[in-house]
Amino acid sequence: MPKEQIIMLKAITDESRLRIIKLLEQGEQCACVLLENLHFSQPTLSHHMKVLCEAGLVNSRKEGRWVYYSLNQTKGRELARFIEELFQVTDTGDDHHACC
Repeated sequence: MPKEQIIMLKAITDESRLRIIKLLEQGEQCACVLLENLHFSQPTLSHHMKVLCEAGLVNSRKEGRWVYYSLNQTKGRELARFIEELFQVTDTGDDHHACC
């Protein structure tokens, strides 16, 4: 399994990070807006954003003293394809599967 996909999967296994992703589905958000909606401390948000950014799932940009975050659509689609491929069943044409 490719390491990049493992890192992305680990990043989305946290409920708080999934909540962040759901908020970012609405478009780019300032860290201050995320803090208001998530009721996290600033250090907690920073930790989660670092994980998501390092996984490549979220982009960040600094404007003045504010940091803005957005979803990386390309990486999101890549992860979705990877998950879909994990669960694809190859039809062998044989309805009788030998066991043991």
